[in-house]
Amino acid sequence: MIVNKDISRKRRSKRIRSKIYGTGLRPRLCVFRSLKHMYAQIVDDEKGNTLVSFDSRRMKDARNNIEAARKVGKEIAKLAQAKGIKEIVFDRRGYCYHGKVKALAEGAREGGLKF
Repeated sequence: MIVNKDISRKRRSKRIRSKIYGTGLRPRLCVFRSLKHMYAQIVDDEKGNTLVSFDSRRMKDARNNIEAARKVGKEIAKLAQAKGIKEIVFDRRGYCYHGKVKALAEGAREGGLKF
């Protein structure tokens, strides 16, 4: 049986989401990576609300590289701090924790989020 990368990632994502849950006190930072942009949103799973969202499309130099991912992490942290969010749960959505996903997480940590 041939399984492509996207199907495998979605399977990993379901397994990860069964264990990770965002609450009002500790919401979930969800990361999505497309071919052109990086997206990040902070979600309260108890209420089903997106509290904060930011993506690389809002930046002037909207490229999909590690520096842009770090900037997205810093901006999402800045918006979260403005809403009073200090601690989060990191949801990497089945992506490997290196490269752009790791840069986004480090940018969020530099911005003041704890996870």
